[in-house]
Amino acid sequence: MARYQITETDIPFAREFLAQPIGYHSPGLQRVLNRMRGADWEFKYILVVEERYAKWRLGRLAKKRGAKVEMVENVIYTDLLEAERDIFKRRWKDLTGQDVETLLSQTS
Repeated sequence: MARYQITETDIPFAREFLAQPIGYHSPGLQRVLNRMRGADWEFKYILVVEERYAKWRLGRLAKKRGAKVEMVENVIYTDLLEAERDIFKRRWKDLTGQDVETLLSQTS
């Protein structure tokens, strides 16, 4: 189990990521991302390229090496940034049990 736990105090970092999913991240956001990408998952969300630079699908990569990637049905992206945002929201929900969009609307 990871030491660092994401809490509501990390909402500013969620806002930062959703505004700019790719590029430089503050140290606080990087800490949140490191937690989200840590090794103690049963599975990790991944993007599977269907058409280069144009179309991606959401997949789940099991913790066990060599396991087959499980595709999430009916989740297709045509915008890479929106795909990154969606995965961030899913990971936030999985780790905290809370919907990040709801938290953001309550704190704005």
